[in-house]
Amino acid sequence: MGERFYLYDDTVEAAVRFVSFVGERQRFDLALVETDRFYGKWLVLDLQSNRFAILGRDDLEEPGYIEHAYQLNEQDANDLRAFLEEYLS
Repeated sequence: MGERFYLYDDTVEAAVRFVSFVGERQRFDLALVETDRFYGKWLVLDLQSNRFAILGRDDLEEPGYIEHAYQLNEQDANDLRAFLEEYLS
């Protein structure tokens, strides 16, 4: 096997918030990771579905983005979007 070629290998400081809330139809268990790595956006992990996305306020306004990223129906996506609109700066 040849020598491994790294595109990058960085260690960064991060602030992580774990939050759980109940929407109209389902529970959300999230890990929200803030670093300078994502140009002002957050890494938002849904711990129950094992899905994640790098999100900023502009992504929350993109039609269908939350539904697609987290494989949610419109109602559940609106619950998640409402929470994230309050939280993401």
